[in-house]
Amino acid sequence: MDPLLLAALLLGVAAVVAIILWTRLDAFVGLLAGALVTGAVAGMSPADLLETVTGGFGSTLAGIGIVIGLGVMIGKVLEESGGADALAKMFVRLAGKGREDVAMTATGAVVSVPVFCDSGFVILHPLARSLARRYGKPLVGLSLALAGGLAITHHLVPPTPGPLAAVGLLGADLGTVIVAALAMAVVLMPVVVVYSRVMGPRLEPRLDPALAAERDAVHAGAAGGDGAGAPGAGSGAVLGADGRDISEEPPDPPVSALLAMVPLLLPLVLIIGNTVTGAAVPDSFLARFAPFFSFAGEPAIALLVGLVAAVYLLPPKGTPRTTVVGWLTAAAASAGMIVFVTGAGGAFGEVLRASGVGDALAEAVAAWPVPLVLVPFLIATFVRLAQGSGTVAIITAATLSAPLVQSSGLDPAVAVLAACSGSMVFSYVSDSYFWVVTRFTGLSGGAAMKMWSGMTTVLWLASLPLLGVAALVLG
Repeated sequence: MDPLLLAALLLGVAAVVAIILWTRLDAFVGLLAGALVTGAVAGMSPADLLETVTGGFGSTLAGIGIVIGLGVMIGKVLEESGGADALAKMFVRLAGKGREDVAMTATGAVVSVPVFCDSGFVILHPLARSLARRYGKPLVGLSLALAGGLAITHHLVPPTPGPLAAVGLLGADLGTVIVAALAMAVVLMPVVVVYSRVMGPRLEPRLDPALAAERDAVHAGAAGGDGAGAPGAGSGAVLGADGRDISEEPPDPPVSALLAMVPLLLPLVLIIGNTVTGAAVPDSFLARFAPFFSFAGEPAIALLVGLVAAVYLLPPKGTPRTTVVGWLTAAAASAGMIVFVTGAGGAFGEVLRASGVGDALAEAVAAWPVPLVLVPFLIATFVRLAQGSGTVAIITAATLSAPLVQSSGLDPAVAVLAACSGSMVFSYVSDSYFWVVTRFTGLSGGAAMKMWSGMTTVLWLASLPLLGVAALVLG
C-alpha cells in the first residue's frame, strides 16, 4: 500500500478516535474531521475535498435518513404507550414459571428492534425486579437476561440505527439482512440465558448496598413516590404514589401485546416480502405480488406504514393529539444525532473512495491471511474497544470495508453482519449502556465487569461461527 495513502488512512482514523475520546466533541464531528484529514493527507484539493464530503453526506442520508427517523419514532410510541411493557408481560406468561430468564431475554430481543436498548432496559427493569422478588430468582441473572436480549437485536437487527446505517453504507439488501440477523439473534439468545444462569447466582452476593438504594430511589421516583415507604409496608418496601410496593408485579399496561406487535411485524413483513417476491421466478405465483411489494416493501414506505399503525393503535383511548405529536417530536430529536453520524460516516467513505485510499486498502487487505468476512468484524472490534459506542463501531467498520466489499465480491449482507457482530465486544466504562445495566442492577467494580463486559464478549465470540455459516449460505 502506498505509504502516503496508508498515512492518510491512519491519521484519519486516529483523528476520529482522538476527538471522540479526548475532546468535548462527538462522533459526528470526529467522522467529519477524519474525512477532512484523510483527504488532505492523500493530496485532494480543498475544493474537491469539500465537494466529496458534502456529496457523500447527502447521498448517504438520501437512502437511509428517513428510515432511521421513522424507526426511532415507532420505538418512541411503543415506549410511551406501554407497548413495550405489554410485550414483556406476554413473554413472561408464555415462558412459564421457572423460565423467567428466557422470557426476559425474548422480551429484550423483541423490544430492542425499534427501542434503544438503554431506554428498553430502564422501562423493563422493574419487571425483572418484580419477578426476582416473586419467584426468588437472582436479580443479577434476570437483569443480565434482559440486558443481553436487548443488546443482541440492538447490534444486529434493522431498523436499529447501527445495522440500518451499515445496510445503506454497504449497499446490502435490507430484507436479506433482517432475515439473517434474526436467525443469528435466535441462536444467540440461548447463550444469553446460559450466561445469566451461570453468572447470576455468583454475582448476586456482590450487590452494592449503596447502588441498590440508589436504584430503588430511582424506581420510586419513576412511580411517583418519594421512596420513604409507608405504614404497613413490608420490610424494605418502596412505595409509589398509589401505595403499591413497586417491586411487586406492575399493573397491566393499557395496550395489548398483540396490538403492540403490529407496528413491529408489519414493516418487517413488507420488507421481507419485497426481497422474496423480487427474487421469485418470473411468471410464478409469488412474482405476481412483486409490483405491490416493490413499493410497499421499500424501507421508508414500510416503516411509514408501521408508524401510522403505531400512532393509531397503541396510544390509550383519549390520548390527546398534542401528546402523541410530542412523542414524535422527541423521537425526531433523538434520531437527529444518529442521522448526522450516519451521514458523516458516508462522507468519510466517499473521501476514502475519491482519494484512492479505499482501493489501496482493499488491495492490501485482500492479501491478508484472514478470511474477508473477518475484516469488517475486526475493524468494528477495534473501534468498539477504542471508543465504546457500538453504533459508531458499526458505521466506521462499514465505511472502511465498503471498498473491499465492492472489489472482492464479498456479499454486502455478510459484511453488514460481520460489522454488527464485531461491535458487540467488551462493553465497558466508555459505553453508556454499561452504566445503565450495572447501576440499575446494583453492581460496581469487578463484579460489574464480569456481569456485562463478560456477557458482551461471550456474545462476540459466539457470533464468529455464525458468521462463517452466513458466509457459506449467502456468499
